[in-house]
Amino acid sequence: MRLWGGRFEGGTDDLMRQFNDSFGFDRRLYAADIRGSVAYAGALHRAGLLTEEEHAQIVAGLEQVRQEFEAGTFEPQPSDEDIHTAVERRLTEIVGPVAGKLHTGRSRNDQVALDLRLWLLDAIEQVQADLRQVQRAIVEKASAHRDLIMPGYTHLQPAQPVLFAHWLMQYFWMLERDRERLADGARRAAVSPLGAGALAGNPFAIDREALAVELGLSSVTPNSLDAVSDRDFAAEFLFNAAMIGVHLSRLAEDLILYSSPGFRFLTIGEGYATGSSLMPQKRNPDSLELARGKSGRLIGNLNTLLVVLKGLPSAYNKDLQEDKEPLFDTVDTLGVTLPVVAGVIASLEPDGEAMRAALDTAMLATDLADYLVDKGMPFREAHSVVGRVVRRAETNGLTLESLPLTDYQLESPLFGADVKAVLDFKQSVRRRAVTGGTAPEAVERQLAEARRRLEVGSEA
Repeated sequence: MRLWGGRFEGGTDDLMRQFNDSFGFDRRLYAADIRGSVAYAGALHRAGLLTEEEHAQIVAGLEQVRQEFEAGTFEPQPSDEDIHTAVERRLTEIVGPVAGKLHTGRSRNDQVALDLRLWLLDAIEQVQADLRQVQRAIVEKASAHRDLIMPGYTHLQPAQPVLFAHWLMQYFWMLERDRERLADGARRAAVSPLGAGALAGNPFAIDREALAVELGLSSVTPNSLDAVSDRDFAAEFLFNAAMIGVHLSRLAEDLILYSSPGFRFLTIGEGYATGSSLMPQKRNPDSLELARGKSGRLIGNLNTLLVVLKGLPSAYNKDLQEDKEPLFDTVDTLGVTLPVVAGVIASLEPDGEAMRAALDTAMLATDLADYLVDKGMPFREAHSVVGRVVRRAETNGLTLESLPLTDYQLESPLFGADVKAVLDFKQSVRRRAVTGGTAPEAVERQLAEARRRLEVGSEA
């Protein structure tokens, strides 16, 4: 059963048919396709194009097709070119020729555009839920280890002390931006193209606005040519997903480093590590390495769709069949990666002793500069003075803590007997109490705001 064969005399080449058919992967759109068809049948009925009986027959038939898909009893046929053909073919078998009226005024062009939007909106909702699980794991782990101080790094060089909770919470806010982008993209996806026809619009009295409301969409597309070719919403989702992948990759890299023998700040639960087939002692963070690697896959899927779109003339082109597999793969990839990452975070065991052992008083050099600033010295001058103090300590094989006061005073007479009190990691952390800082009170405010956002997100 082909939907387009009337003007053709011969059959389609077997290899061409395989090349052209998409049912093997777009069958997962069945629920969206049937949902859109049920709504469209109602619109045809309201427009006087279906009788009450015909409308009831079609809707009942579509519900039976849905049940067959859900039960796994739907039997595809070689003629099922795509999900639309398969549904209509099966509907015709169930209700007879009246099924042919369902396509009145509708094209597969506006049909698939609608299906993809409906499917993606459901997928976004699931990705949002999975992101919240990762965020909850972050908040819970940070809350459970509020007092741990660890080295903070820039350029992977020791920089300043920070709370472990503060370090971990940076990833909450990365994922929060991801959630915001997904929500923003969902608004643009929630637009109905149904009624655009193949490219020129629907010639019948179809109430597009009412259809959109029935489908839970916010508005209708204003131009039928654009409606059938627009895949911005899919590309935007793939970008958002690629950013999620980048953020997860950065988290994975940090956790891989901090759980390695060179740091030992963290231990990853055995449920998320693997061994070696040769070296019995190995405990490899494969879960995190895979999460890091999946980011390349997500970025590649975005690139695939952008390349498909970049050279298309206006209206629908068959190239757009290539929008689905990268989209499906991205959703599937996030669907397994995010829960695994949430599990890894929940399994983490921070090692406070290893973190303390890695703290070096040289990381308090900025605090020494701040000490001089408090005594009236301009910061740039203080920066230079403390730099010379650090070099003096290194030259003499001493720490800032063990360097004699007289050596400090050789660089500036503003250094007094109270200077050694500055060399305190807890005090350094407490001083940074501004919003977004690493002080315990600032981190508490951060955690409270994070919990509030998770509650709001769950309600939404």
